Amino acid sequence: MYIINACLSTTGFHYTLSLISGKYKMTILYTLMEFGVVRFNEIKKYIGSISYKTLSSALKELERDQLVHREEYPQIPPKVEYSLTERGKSLIPILDGMCAWGDQNRL
Repeated sequence: MYIINACLSTTGFHYTLSLISGKYKMTILYTLMEFGVVRFNEIKKYIGSISYKTLSSALKELERDQLVHREEYPQIPPKVEYSLTERGKSLIPILDGMCAWGDQNRL
């Protein structure tokens, strides 16, 4: 295949990147992979540098793309937990690979 005839937007790579790109999406997915079921404030505390608005927005996008499940409990104060969906769990080998690469190549 020649690059002149190729189109990145039709590749699986482009589709995957469209779901996980963004400053914090991969970090959120990693957090859920490592800790399972996690509450909003726990994610915020673990990541640290993310604002409430940015975290909320990223979680909504990940939920929309069916990578993250949001479970809301009808109680006071409200309790909301996040976890990976089966589709989100299918990204674990990619996240594990990134972790392994980072461990091997850290300077």
